[in-house]
Order: sequence, then C-alpha cells, then structure tokens
Amino acid sequence: MVHRKMEFTMPASADIVFDAFHFHHWRHRWDSLVSATQVLGGAPCPYVGAVTENSGGGWMRALSMQTRFVSFDRPYLAAASMVGTSFPFSRWAASMRHKDQDARNSVLIYTYTFEVGPRWTTWLLGPVVNTVFEHQTRKRFARLQTFLVRHSQEIADWQKENKAHDAL
Repeated sequence: MVHRKMEFTMPASADIVFDAFHFHHWRHRWDSLVSATQVLGGAPCPYVGAVTENSGGGWMRALSMQTRFVSFDRPYLAAASMVGTSFPFSRWAASMRHKDQDARNSVLIYTYTFEVGPRWTTWLLGPVVNTVFEHQTRKRFARLQTFLVRHSQEIADWQKENKAHDAL
C-alpha cells in the first residue's frame, strides 16, 4: 500500500483553488491528468455521495476511474474513494485540504492512498505506479498553479455572480 501527503502553495485563496479543482467547467481548462470528468447525474461539482467518472488524459487516456465523494466541505476539504477497481489500482482514495495563508495564497494538502493489483504484481507494479503517480500529481498541481496565476480573478468574479444567482 502506498500512502503519501504532498503540499502545494497555491497563488489564490482556498475558496478559489477549491472551485478551480472541483467545478468541472474550470477543471477542464487546466487538468492534465483527465480528458473528461463529470458527476454522474449532471451536477456541476461533486457533493457527499456523488459519483464522478474520470477518463485519463494524454498517454494515460486508457485509465478511467469512478470515485465516490465521502466528504465535500467547501472550501476546506474534499475526499473521495474509488468505486470498484481500475487497473493498475485495486484501491484508491484521496483527500484535498485547503488552508488560507493570506488573502492571496493558500496551501493545498493532497493525501492519497492506493494499492495496485493483481496482488501478485504488487512488488513490481507498486514502485512504478507510485513514481508515475507522484510525478503526474506534481505536474497536475503545477498546471493548477499556472492556471490560477492567470485566472484567479475570473474565478472570483464567477463566484460573486453565482452567489447573486443563488440568492434569487
């Protein structure tokens, strides 16, 4: 079993980072790890109990995974676990915690756990999958950082507009 925690300083407040990741119309613009992601049932973002379908991007296009959200507390915490299996993963779960550092910066704490299978391949696949997963995670969140540098204000404006619509 692999269990890791990674921290990333983000150039935006926690609520902006949270929405950039979890609202799929933002995520499609920066996420290098998925080619398509959606909440089954059509919601714009996950919620506790929601199942999402995520298709791999780039050279990992064949990797597809369904996840069920076990926590969704905007803008502080989201956590999900894999539904079923998706080679090479026999188990997968992750959480994202967001903490503001100041008005313009936050920390994203990404914790993940996974097992690879079938079990008899763990000794060979485990280290390889861990290396690739860690590299892709760093790349993915670097892309999010770059996206936020350019689009944080756009997300903030969208948040204000949606709060006005929610009040109606």
